Amino acid sequence: MVISDKLRYVFIDQRLTTMKLEIHVTPNASRNDIAGWANDGKLRVRIQSPPVDGAANKGLIRFLSKLTGVSKSKIRILRGDTSRDKLLEIDGDEQEIIHSLKGKQ
Repeated sequence: MVISDKLRYVFIDQRLTTMKLEIHVTPNASRNDIAGWANDGKLRVRIQSPPVDGAANKGLIRFLSKLTGVSKSKIRILRGDTSRDKLLEIDGDEQEIIHSLKGKQ
């Protein structure tokens, strides 16, 4: 949000939204990769990091940030910290995020 004292206008970027994304993670993979969309609608993601001390979660957020161009601080795990099935919340334009993920399959 930008506020200008001289013009007394408030500019709000209407494109910024928050989306939720269900993901199934496969840790200890040979490479970081999008494996496609599962029949249940979850995005299948392979992550090289092991599922130890949150390393796979950090690797997942780092990988998704790189793919989508969304800052790591704007990607949060809402549910599934210790599970392969996760619910993420991502701040950003939903259409752009989905487009960037589908393009990497």
